[in-house]
Amino acid sequence: MALSYKSRRRWALVILLLGLPAYIIAAVSIMTWLDRPSIWVELLVYLGLGVIWAIPFRAVFRGIGQADPNEPPDDPRQD
Repeated sequence: MALSYKSRRRWALVILLLGLPAYIIAAVSIMTWLDRPSIWVELLVYLGLGVIWAIPFRAVFRGIGQADPNEPPDDPRQD
């Protein structure tokens, strides 16, 4: 079932405000449990984790910054 535009906007907000900070805390916690790798390995891990979190949510974030496609267009002739 496809999500409506409004529900995708709400879920995107929830993911950004709650899910992303939780993911960052989990990623940093996991990295602290490991022995300190070289700076390049650590950089690659953080860059990889920075991209991987968004892949499952591509469908939620797609088109959020655009106007609601279900809303009727504004009539510029109205005063």
